[in-house]
Amino acid sequence: MKFRFRALLGALIAATSFAAHAQTYPTKPIRLICPFPPGGAVDIASRAIAAEMSKTLGQPVTVENRPGAGGNVGGIEAARSAPDGYTLFMTTSGIQAINPALYKKMPFDPNKDLVPVAGLVSLSNVLVVHPSVKANSVSDVLALVRANPGTITYASSGNGTSIHMSGEMFKHITGTNIVHVPYKGSAPAVTDLLGGQVQMMFDNIPSALPHIKAGKLRALATTGAKRDPALPDLPTIAEAGVAGYESGVWFGLSVPAGTPKEIIAKLNAEAIKGTKSPDFVKRMTELGYVIMPTSPEQMAEMIRAEIARWGPVVKASGATVD
Repeated sequence: MKFRFRALLGALIAATSFAAHAQTYPTKPIRLICPFPPGGAVDIASRAIAAEMSKTLGQPVTVENRPGAGGNVGGIEAARSAPDGYTLFMTTSGIQAINPALYKKMPFDPNKDLVPVAGLVSLSNVLVVHPSVKANSVSDVLALVRANPGTITYASSGNGTSIHMSGEMFKHITGTNIVHVPYKGSAPAVTDLLGGQVQMMFDNIPSALPHIKAGKLRALATTGAKRDPALPDLPTIAEAGVAGYESGVWFGLSVPAGTPKEIIAKLNAEAIKGTKSPDFVKRMTELGYVIMPTSPEQMAEMIRAEIARWGPVVKASGATVD
C-alpha cells in the first residue's frame, strides 16, 4: 500500500512539475538543429521559422547547422539531447523515411528517438543542368546519358536526401546509368554544379531558383505530380515523358522523445502561428515552398505514408550506404 501511495505521489509530483514547467517555458534560448549546411532549402526554412518563433516565444531560437550523412549527424545530436523543449530538430521526409531504408546501420532511429511537433513546408525539386550541357529538355538529357553511359554526373545534397532519391528514381524508371556525386548539403553541391564540376542536379527549388533566374543554371523540369507555382512554364518530369515519375520532400519540426506533451503542444502552436506570419508567407512562397502547417498527429501520419512510399523505391533502386 505504501509503495503504491508513493508511486502515485511521485507520478502526481512529476505531472505537476511538467505542467508548471510548461507554463513558464521557455526560460532560456532554444536551439534549432538544421542537419544541412547554410544556404540550402532546409537551412532557409529553418532560419525563417526560427525568426518567427523567436518573436512569439519570448526567447531567441537560434539555428545550429550540423550537416553530414544525409541529415543523420544532426539527427543524432538532436536525439541525444535532453527532452526539455530546448532542442528542436528540422527533420525532412527523407530523414524519416528514406534514411532508414538506405543506410545499412542507422546511428539512431528517427521514428523512435524523435517525435513530431509540426509539419511546416513542402516543395518539389527541379532538374537543372550546367549551361555547358547540351540539353534543353528531359528527352535531350535521356539521349545524352544513353549515348554516354556512366560518364554524366548528377550532384546531390547527400546520400538519402530527396535530391539523391529523385535522381535514383529517374535512373530506375528510365534505365539509365548516371553517376551520383553526394555532397554535404545542397549549397556545396550547387557550387560545384555552377562551376561545371558536375553536369546536373535534381535540386530543391528554393536553392536552385536564384541561379535559374540569373541564367546560371538551365531548368528542364520539376519533380512533383503537377507543375510548380514557382516555375509554372516548366513541365513535370512525368509530363516530359517519364511516366510514373513523382518526387518531392517536406520539412517539419521534431523534438527528442520524452519531451513533455505540454511543451510539444506549445511549440506546435507557436510554429503554426509562425507559418501564418506575413513575412514567413512572403519569403516561403517567393522561393517556391508550399506552406503546410500540421498538428503532431498529422505529421506522424505523413511520416507513415512516406515510409510506405519510399521504402520500396529505395529497395528497387539498389542504393545502399554503409
